[in-house]
Amino acid sequence: QVQLVESGGGLVQAGGSLKLSCAASGRLLATMGWFRQGPGKEREFVAAAKWSDTYYADAVKGRFTISRDNGKNTVNLQMNSLKPEDTAVYYCAVKGRGSYPPTTESEYDYWGQGTQVTVSS
Repeated sequence: QVQLVESGGGLVQAGGSLKLSCAASGRLLATMGWFRQGPGKEREFVAAAKWSDTYYADAVKGRFTISRDNGKNTVNLQMNSLKPEDTAVYYCAVKGRGSYPPTTESEYDYWGQGTQVTVSS
């Protein structure tokens, strides 16, 4: 069993930055990722990291950076140049074996509880 706890969300002005962190307890899994769900929207893929390989959704490419610390079993999401449309609850997720990059919810095995990110205009 793996438990995930996100932190680092908050309120920021457009153009600002935030860093989200996710700490995983239990065994180390191959892929760690981030999803988000905006108001009235479906949950969508943001970024994934399989060991040192990373993959991003087009909407965040060039602005967000995912990184992981395998020694600490954590994954971070550095978000720069934030836009109001980035407002969402951000979820950390992990998966073991399988295809890469995993961009759909069903591909992930464990989920965090989410952390709110609000970007004001």
